[in-house]
Amino acid sequence: MRREWPLLVSVATTALFLVFGKAWLSDLSGTAWFGTMLGWLFGAALVSAFAVVRHAEGLAERLGEPYGTLVLTLSMSGMEMMMIAAVMYTGQGESSLARDTMMAIVMIVLNGLVGICLLLGGIKYHEQTYNLYGANAFLAVILPLAVLGLVLPNYTISTSGPTLSLLQAAFLIVMSIGLYGVFLAMQTSRHKEYFVSPEVNADAANEHGEVRSIRYHALFLLAYAIPIVLLAKQIAVPIDYGIAVLDAPAALGGLLVAVLILSPESLAAIRAARANKLQRSINLALGTALSSISLTIPAVLIIGLLTDRTIILGLDAANAVLLCLTLVVSMLTFALSRTNMLLGAVHLLLFVAYLMLIFDR
Repeated sequence: MRREWPLLVSVATTALFLVFGKAWLSDLSGTAWFGTMLGWLFGAALVSAFAVVRHAEGLAERLGEPYGTLVLTLSMSGMEMMMIAAVMYTGQGESSLARDTMMAIVMIVLNGLVGICLLLGGIKYHEQTYNLYGANAFLAVILPLAVLGLVLPNYTISTSGPTLSLLQAAFLIVMSIGLYGVFLAMQTSRHKEYFVSPEVNADAANEHGEVRSIRYHALFLLAYAIPIVLLAKQIAVPIDYGIAVLDAPAALGGLLVAVLILSPESLAAIRAARANKLQRSINLALGTALSSISLTIPAVLIIGLLTDRTIILGLDAANAVLLCLTLVVSMLTFALSRTNMLLGAVHLLLFVAYLMLIFDR
């Protein structure tokens, strides 16, 4: 139980901010106070997120592949949806947070994370292998959902702006959930072998520390995830204030939420790539992108319908071009059964281009 000290930090922070948060966050004009509040909230949420991943990895060891990776990706996507929902329920007017967060997650995962994994793996091992069928299955679902959810709203004429009509939103909700359901059926039953490395490393050590029972890890995973969700509204206050004071782009808020969610899982994927277990890295990266798009889009559209809020999904022209370019490059990268550091460098270049476009259009 000594390893679970982060739970005390997250629970104590959550309790304090639920009681005193409104007063503490009412005036953030002082630089020191603003930094203290943002650092405290971000640190508590980050510590909890690392603990969520630790217990998800414990479940992964118990369940084996592909179920293990599925638990990890669904845990992260679940936290993303709950954080976005918590912030949206407290806001007013139009909401582009989900769009910005999904775009940030896709760019971080498909370009930043994939790029780092391929680059580090290529430098250390020259070439790495993975299961081509699994990667193609991920991309076959990611491509249509990403384009229909984040690009198509710019070109529909039933509503003004980058939004969807009621019929279009209902279709996208059903299609996203349906396609993801078919994918999960394939991943967990009919074609599990697509998501297992062709070169299984029998000598791989357990990198996740002591693995306990499924019940133990599942209970603590939930215990750490709940404070993150409850702190979502509190974290949004200093983030929004900082963006307003610095006159920073609104998309920066989505990037910060994505970084908070993805940091622990990204480290797990990078460790796997450096241990020459690229299949696990790809399952984590592409699985996160897929679950983020296919689950977050229906969730925010349903919230918009329930709260009578306008949900902005369509990307602007620059981000739409970058998204399509990322998807095309990803198809080329995962068209080969072996990877090298050149492919990683290309993806990292696209990630840097995304960061540049946030601050300079």
